[in-house]
Amino acid sequence: MQTPAGQLTFCTNIFPGEDWETHFTALKAHVPAIKQAVSPSRPMGIGLRLSNKASLQLSHEDQLHRLLQWLKDTDCYVFTMNGFPYGQFHHSQVKDQVHVPDWATDARLQYTLRLFRLLSAMLPEGMHGGVSTAPISYKPWFTGKPEQAAAVLEKGTWQIATVIMALHRIHRSTGRVLHLDLEPEADGMIASTEEFIHWYANTLLPVALPLLEEEFSLSAAKAEAVVREHLRICFDVCHCAVGFESIGDAVSRLTAAGIRIGKWQLSAALKVHFKGKDPEALMAELQKFDEPVYLHQVVSRDKTGFRHFTDLSPAIGDAEARGADQWRSHFHVPLFISDYGLLGATQQEVCQAINIQKEGHLCDHLEIETYTWDVLPEALKLPIGESIIREIKWVLNQIYATTDHE
Repeated sequence: MQTPAGQLTFCTNIFPGEDWETHFTALKAHVPAIKQAVSPSRPMGIGLRLSNKASLQLSHEDQLHRLLQWLKDTDCYVFTMNGFPYGQFHHSQVKDQVHVPDWATDARLQYTLRLFRLLSAMLPEGMHGGVSTAPISYKPWFTGKPEQAAAVLEKGTWQIATVIMALHRIHRSTGRVLHLDLEPEADGMIASTEEFIHWYANTLLPVALPLLEEEFSLSAAKAEAVVREHLRICFDVCHCAVGFESIGDAVSRLTAAGIRIGKWQLSAALKVHFKGKDPEALMAELQKFDEPVYLHQVVSRDKTGFRHFTDLSPAIGDAEARGADQWRSHFHVPLFISDYGLLGATQQEVCQAINIQKEGHLCDHLEIETYTWDVLPEALKLPIGESIIREIKWVLNQIYATTDHE
């Protein structure tokens, strides 16, 4: 829905169903009630997540027509898509397989191009559209293999440059502005804002500019403008907070580098303060969040610096890590809850991101991405529709809050 801070939506990766019919059934079951609760008299945007299988099925003209008609009938629209998870994302162990296939593969390239073709067909006139995507690959796969990592980074960058050229062709032929929004994540090949900026300047531009100049007879300056139009960052607030990055500093660095935010993903991380608390009691609480489906990378901070763990289990099992000042874990906890008894959340960072967006309007896409409802501790589970409504209303309260109350 349109708000003073931009287009606000939620990501449908919260709904299970890797085939299109199952996912569409979930949309039809939940979206009308959500819209009635949060946007009864205005159109409501949807952040659509399609698996590879669902994207193939929706590419059939009759299926796409059904979706377009349903969007019209329900007064909804799609302006952003989540192209990070390629395959199964619910009810099975996902963990590091969320990065499979990575950007060095043709499968990832073709899947992403297909999502853009679908988005171009769904996008309302006058809007630009984005697809968020994985940070090229998963860094721990290449521990001790620097040459292999470099080869994957190079191949992935070439593939992404191919997408940029495809998006420029769409723009030239239709006038639509579409952008690929790469999403840094802990343990991703591109894990932080700093790594994203470095990759953009030192790898992406040197690869993409000559291709664009030759393919479209562009000047170097025009080719660079094309890259900056079509390749942006997906700024996931949870991911930034897990790395102990300052939201404001990260945004300032991106602005200084001339890199645009394609989408804010509004998400909160799990946070643990150790000072004055019993470490064993904290570990007992954390165990409730140590589940087998998703990766929950942990970054711990102490007086010597930072330590990184690939998941909650190895962090909980490391006795030395309990001497830290603070842990942050990549567990997308509900936005509307600020603390979980002994544990906390990076809710304040989400508020900071919303305020930065309100003041500077750095992009037009805001997407709530709390997808862990099925794996939350039992005491935190609510009916999925009710949970989404609470998330959206909490964000709307932050957006419409006056300066006096911020």
